[in-house]
Amino acid sequence: MALPNPIPGLVVRYSYLWHGEYREGREEGQKDRPCAIVAAILVDGGDTHVLVLPITHTEPRDLDLAVEIPAVVKQRLRLDAARSWVVVSESNEFVWPGPDLRRAPGADEASVAYGVLPPGLFAAIQQRFITLMKSGRSLRTPRLT
Repeated sequence: MALPNPIPGLVVRYSYLWHGEYREGREEGQKDRPCAIVAAILVDGGDTHVLVLPITHTEPRDLDLAVEIPAVVKQRLRLDAARSWVVVSESNEFVWPGPDLRRAPGADEASVAYGVLPPGLFAAIQQRFITLMKSGRSLRTPRLT
């Protein structure tokens, strides 16, 4: 089985590097976690750059900086039952597929994906991310090497 195409809305397992960890000089994420692809951009040379947003159990202090994932969606994606949020205030950028993708729990060796977010939920996440990005309130961590 081949890796899935990196389509916006796809939730993948990824070793996410928080921007604060990046500023400290770290190059590797501390934890593999579900992340939502918010954009996939074909660049000169044929590479696809992907932006992923982390999914966390930590409730945000500012609810404008994250979107909660409904329990029914978490169940469909085979995620745990604890409340979770997609953080829209920061992202990682990498070349697909990249070394930091991980096999999703319970999936075969080729599958890094949990599934796709429903269109309405993804649209809300994407809009909030774009709004924060345009206002300079969303940080991008490059992981292109």
